[in-house]
Amino acid sequence: MQEEQNRKTSSLSILGIAGVEPYRQESHEEEYMNEAQLLHFKRILEAWRNQLRGEVGRTVSYMQDEAANFPDLVDRAAQEEEFSLELRNRERERKLIKKIEKTLKKVKNHDFGFCDSCGVEIGIRRLEARPTANLCIDCKTIAEIREKQMTG
Repeated sequence: MQEEQNRKTSSLSILGIAGVEPYRQESHEEEYMNEAQLLHFKRILEAWRNQLRGEVGRTVSYMQDEAANFPDLVDRAAQEEEFSLELRNRERERKLIKKIEKTLKKVKNHDFGFCDSCGVEIGIRRLEARPTANLCIDCKTIAEIREKQMTG
């Protein structure tokens, strides 16, 4: 049983980063986004944010350590391309950190877990898969259809 639970947690990378198990409801009558659930998501979000911040620090160290003035133009171009890719990844992570911090404020204010568009519960499993989700499945689907229509 414990081995099966470990596989479930390791397959859910965000939960794995936080070192938490998937949330288990105490009963069917349990209130949605109660203190225990909010604490569960706060732990997940803080661990995720800390992991991303650590990545940023490692990138800076890596780029300082690996920076070299290669005499060969191909080697220099390859290094610049590698650094460019790293910086793009860190920029995406920086934006994600901001989104995580915004979500942590929602947790603190007890506004977390409800769709920004229609107000319905987003759902524990969806939030465990994507803790920064701010739309329910239905509203997200509609938004994606609209986006495809606008760009397609």
